[in-house]
Amino acid sequence: MAFHLIHRIAVDDDGEGPVVVCVHGLGGSSSTWTPLMPALARHRVIRIDLPGSGRSQRVEGALSIDGYVAAVLGVCERLGIERAHWLGHSMGTIVVQHIAAAHPKLVASVALFGPLIAPPEAARTAITARAAKAREGLAAMHEITQALLNAAISADTRQRQPVAVAFVRESLLRQDGDAYARSCEALAGAQPAAVETITAPVLLVTGDEDGVAPPQSVRAMADRLHAAKNTRVVVLPRCGHWTPIERPEDCQRELREFLAAHARS
Repeated sequence: MAFHLIHRIAVDDDGEGPVVVCVHGLGGSSSTWTPLMPALARHRVIRIDLPGSGRSQRVEGALSIDGYVAAVLGVCERLGIERAHWLGHSMGTIVVQHIAAAHPKLVASVALFGPLIAPPEAARTAITARAAKAREGLAAMHEITQALLNAAISADTRQRQPVAVAFVRESLLRQDGDAYARSCEALAGAQPAAVETITAPVLLVTGDEDGVAPPQSVRAMADRLHAAKNTRVVVLPRCGHWTPIERPEDCQRELREFLAAHARS
């Protein structure tokens, strides 16, 4: 595995073959994608820590979806990536949608886990309040983490998968409070991409207990992606918002089949 630091952005670069670019969500990092790596054998996998997250926390100024898009495109340019399959989780799905809509030649296919086009107004208010709390310090981040563990992963995961719970907990607690707050503000200010113009094949995966990307919203999103080829919606049972962590084998299977079906896209 190669490691790159590009404009203060940490990038993991694994394997050889068709390129897959992975964009994590709020509170995540490149490690969000580790459980899906078995499905990405024979691919070159680019996993990015977005500005303000993971190992890319040393970033100045406000964060935004447009800024994330520019950062990811800058990584692709530096690494000579001209076409790729794109994976996104949660907030990262919004970033990927903007790239797919604005730069179709760069996008062979799109696989989105816990997808949303943009947060609803009530969620924007809650996320903004979370940003303010995150700035209160480490104790506040512990409180935020506990609330998210109860709300963002399924009851079955909490009861039966302590390792998955520990992963999500550690991912959140490792975030710098101020950088996490600015990441929250980026999500709260997210605007929709022109998803109707996306023409690449799309896979949408959510959990039946995902309150961020509930199945009805994901199906409505699929209806808006009418221009996309072979849009597929998968709802995983007893699963919350952290689909790659909660149901890695199911996500691997869906992703492996999707990439195989669109290998020549």
